[in-house]
Amino acid sequence: MRKALLITAMAAMALNLSAARVKKAAPVEQMPTWTEWHDLQVNAVNRYPLRTNFFAYENEQSALAGDMTKSANYLSLEGAWKFNWVANADQRPTDFYKADYDDSAWKTMQVPGIWEMNGYGDPTYVNVGWGWRYMFNGQDYFKGFKKEYKVTEDSVPVPISDNHVGTYRRVIEVPANWDGKQVVAHFGSVTSNIYLFVNGHFAGYAEDSKVAAEFDITKFVKPGKNLVAFQTFRWCDGSWDEDQDFWRLSGVARNCYLFAKNPAIQVSNVKITPDLLNGYQDGELLINVNVKGNPIIDFQLLNANNQVVGKSSGSFHNMSTGSARFTVRNVKKWTAETPYLYTLLAIVKDRKGNVVEVIPQKVGFRKVEIKNSQLLVNGQPVLIKGADRHE
Repeated sequence: MRKALLITAMAAMALNLSAARVKKAAPVEQMPTWTEWHDLQVNAVNRYPLRTNFFAYENEQSALAGDMTKSANYLSLEGAWKFNWVANADQRPTDFYKADYDDSAWKTMQVPGIWEMNGYGDPTYVNVGWGWRYMFNGQDYFKGFKKEYKVTEDSVPVPISDNHVGTYRRVIEVPANWDGKQVVAHFGSVTSNIYLFVNGHFAGYAEDSKVAAEFDITKFVKPGKNLVAFQTFRWCDGSWDEDQDFWRLSGVARNCYLFAKNPAIQVSNVKITPDLLNGYQDGELLINVNVKGNPIIDFQLLNANNQVVGKSSGSFHNMSTGSARFTVRNVKKWTAETPYLYTLLAIVKDRKGNVVEVIPQKVGFRKVEIKNSQLLVNGQPVLIKGADRHE
């Protein structure tokens, strides 16, 4: 009996030792499926939350100067990139993001830069209809695509033929003093989508052509040299929404850069709503913010001469959102003829009062209304002549 118990105990010990030797499997690194560009259910992957347009400076002096390119929190991604262009989506390189990929035969492309304006494809103007309408039988979508054109096998297919793809690679130098900071990549406009990789790692995907695509790349970058690579398609499933009157152009437009932020204490979004009160004489300013890290925020409103005309301060302890409001008596109004602008400063501090970041925003006080079928700006009737203007 004692022998049986001893054998059982030894067996249990062996099982425990064996279990102790089992190593946890390494987490599988996320990669794209490469179907995102024609999947109607996927608009973005790992995209930084959409926000209003602002830049957070390191101090008040830099914020008032208003030149983000001179800020210590800014790193340009603009200039010459290694560039590869193919006429059809199934010809694109698929391992372009790897460090050992040979791009020596590639051309160069400026960022920002439109392909069709640099010899890659032709600009297409479409009033009504899609850019690939010529692929339809009788130019009728409901009759399907002509057999000579390749399309994806989706319920709402996206062209493969004539779907140009541009691929970019560049090595950038990240400052040493960015170590420990949050780093976000900003692409002002990429048509029609973007697959972004940093140092061989998949950073994210987005497909809003005229909305900035941003990605938190903190865990992928390091001080010193970093490989940034991305790929963009002329058309994706989002292009089905572009049945509009404008030139169809592809590539990268608007500013592209990296920005650094304090990862623990910050304002992640700010929304400013100005209004006019008391017969359009006084101005009211409502400020809504999304915050992180229990900040203290001093709000200052400056006139065109940088004189403080209004201020408010708030402690956002244990809060993720909050607001501030103040009134400016006898405010100078914004009109098309006299576009007077104030400057709002959001001075973000830690609990000890140290400045973490400063966000400037231009503010114009106006009130737009419709009364008795008449459009009014600051109480004055405005007549509109013309239709629209598209970028």
